[in-house]
Amino acid sequence: MTLKQVDAWWRAANYLSVGQIYLLDNPLLTEPLEPAHVKPRLLGHWGTVPGLTLTYAHLNRAIVTRGVRALFVAGPGHGAAGLNAAAWLEGTYSELYPEVSRDAEGMRRLFRQFSFPGGIPSHASAHLPGSIHEGGELGYSLAHATGAALDNPGLVVACVIGDGEAETGPLATSWHAPSMLHPRRDGVVLPILHLNGYKIANPTLLSRLPEEDLAQLLRGFGWRPIEVRGCDPIDVHTEYAAALDHAFDLIAEGGPRPMILLRTPKGWTGPPELEGSWRSHQVPITDVRRHPERLADLEKWMRSYRPEELFTGNGVPLVNGHPRGDGRMSASPHAHGLTQRDLRLPALERHLIDGPVIAESTRVLGGYLRDAMRLNDDNLLYFSPDEHASNRLDAVFEVTGRRWQLPVSPADDHLDPEGRVLEVLSEHLCQGWLEGYLLTGRHGLLSSYEAFAHIVDSMVAQHAKWLHTAAEIPWRRPIPSLNYLLTSHVWRQDHNGASHQDPGFIDHVLNKRPEFVRVYLPPDANCLLAVADHCLRSRGLVNVIVAGKQPALQYLGPDEAVAHCAQGIGVWSWASSDVDGEPDVVLACAGDVPTQETLAAVDVLCALVPDLRVRVVNVVDLATLASPEHHPHGIDDDAYEAIFTSHAPVIFAYHGYPWLIHRLTYRRPGHDLMHVHGFHENGTTTTPFDMVVLNELDRFHLALAALRRVPRLADRLGHLRQHLLDRLAVHHEHIRRTGEDLPEIREWRFTRPRDGSA
Repeated sequence: MTLKQVDAWWRAANYLSVGQIYLLDNPLLTEPLEPAHVKPRLLGHWGTVPGLTLTYAHLNRAIVTRGVRALFVAGPGHGAAGLNAAAWLEGTYSELYPEVSRDAEGMRRLFRQFSFPGGIPSHASAHLPGSIHEGGELGYSLAHATGAALDNPGLVVACVIGDGEAETGPLATSWHAPSMLHPRRDGVVLPILHLNGYKIANPTLLSRLPEEDLAQLLRGFGWRPIEVRGCDPIDVHTEYAAALDHAFDLIAEGGPRPMILLRTPKGWTGPPELEGSWRSHQVPITDVRRHPERLADLEKWMRSYRPEELFTGNGVPLVNGHPRGDGRMSASPHAHGLTQRDLRLPALERHLIDGPVIAESTRVLGGYLRDAMRLNDDNLLYFSPDEHASNRLDAVFEVTGRRWQLPVSPADDHLDPEGRVLEVLSEHLCQGWLEGYLLTGRHGLLSSYEAFAHIVDSMVAQHAKWLHTAAEIPWRRPIPSLNYLLTSHVWRQDHNGASHQDPGFIDHVLNKRPEFVRVYLPPDANCLLAVADHCLRSRGLVNVIVAGKQPALQYLGPDEAVAHCAQGIGVWSWASSDVDGEPDVVLACAGDVPTQETLAAVDVLCALVPDLRVRVVNVVDLATLASPEHHPHGIDDDAYEAIFTSHAPVIFAYHGYPWLIHRLTYRRPGHDLMHVHGFHENGTTTTPFDMVVLNELDRFHLALAALRRVPRLADRLGHLRQHLLDRLAVHHEHIRRTGEDLPEIREWRFTRPRDGSA
């Protein structure tokens, strides 16, 4: 493949990119350009396109001449016009969208649909063949590329990084990839840092650093920079081809990890007066319809690519500088979910526990995850921001270690160049790696302290949007789900204090498209196992599991837990006292600590008012509370009323912020009888029980809330209330004197008979 062919391909891709930004009609300029040929609203980003198409053309040369198997990740995904052009030239676009044929009419459709109502977006979203990275929010391209390379030996993931994106925190951290990638069991990440000099309105930091300082910085991370620079196409083609040849030689030899430093002008080959300027970032020539001289400038610009050399009179491309079949980067089976394999998961019954015991739920889960790893040593990874052992999942280290390619010291623990647990103190990086791994068809789990999951709020929002778009595209297979385990949660961060107490990630996730998000609050270890097994088997979802890691009561036996989690919500008759009639009050709960306090409240109530009829409801799948029209897991109103009734007051002890429960149940029967207790931002360093007291989620406040809403107890309420307040006062005095909770709190066990009798 000659450099003349590379140049022709590049010019064709640039021509097609300009056409997408500007034209409605006359795609081949077979007649003079007129205002009616131009879109009324000009949308798109030109400045980064020439660097993307240049890189794509030269990677195609390497694929053709060397047989490289490559995946393309575009950090500046706002340059999607160039990537659409590449996929159309390669033929993939027309294969997947036959109406956008590889001729003049198809070219017209390609142009018209771009950033146009009823068309396609301006970024590299899931509509784009070959894309796994939209690039709408900058910062995650190199992390996604690294995740795609994990467990993909023989794959080269070429990642173009804009110098604007390189200023983001997540991208700056992503340069650590060589410290994690294994030279044999993983693929290769080939970063191309495109230094075109400008962001939207300002110069970029890295482009203005002294060149040797930048090179030394990148060498320190473990990369071997190879520089390409210039503004003359012939010279740049020669340099770029030589640079990639050198890079692929280093890859073949297993030498230092190469990367490309590409210095070309922003908006290269565009209007000369704007080339190399921030003014070329989006639409270089504006208001074309109303200004004849600008229309003439646009036509001159497009004709500068000499389209008559690139396309037949019928619009069929004459350029052929690209691979064939699934060797095309736009047809990569890795990008479209076509290489994925199902997980082989251990038998759940081997890990479920029997009997009313005290157990650390996440430690029980750790044994299950260990056995899952044994069965999937090239298809499953665990990620955590330095918290895997802290979160009691360390049984996994019986079969693998922590991924690490740097020097080790005798005091280090379970470091392993081929380890299947990836830990680094960056939630962004953990999630980015996991997303790249999932987007290329593999499976994983991210465990984190609950409060700090907020660090990736924007990332999960972007991923959920991708899932939504991808689900509408028939040639994309659903990818394995993004699974979060949030532990060290709000109610047991009594030792770290308010900075570690925030359950709001649940709210953030449930604000996303309901078809793609799930939240689970298992009350004990067996339920956690059942939920985790379900989530690891699922596809196309964001699953959030919240579970504590501290020793806690276990309530449901193996069969009960599996059945309860399958239903998602249910009446716990064994904990209730209304089995032969209607309840006076319903005590509902969601979350492990709220469940414990709810059951303790039942004990308190039954001791104070033995004839009180209490129904206990436990919610594992939070979305079951929503109406079916608002979430696919929502139960219908008849089922909801059978559980909660429409006449009894409901005291709901909830793990997070109370208003989420009100929102979910807003249109439900008896909503005005719903009274939710949850986290009210009353947090500090204190005892575990005092945390719930501060937020009125404790057994005494729950019992008082129930008593207040039973009309027949109105005459006795004053005495009952005082009794409960006295119990709280004793608690208050004790913890401030001793520094620990009362023995009757620490040692409490649910004592009611399992048959539900009084």
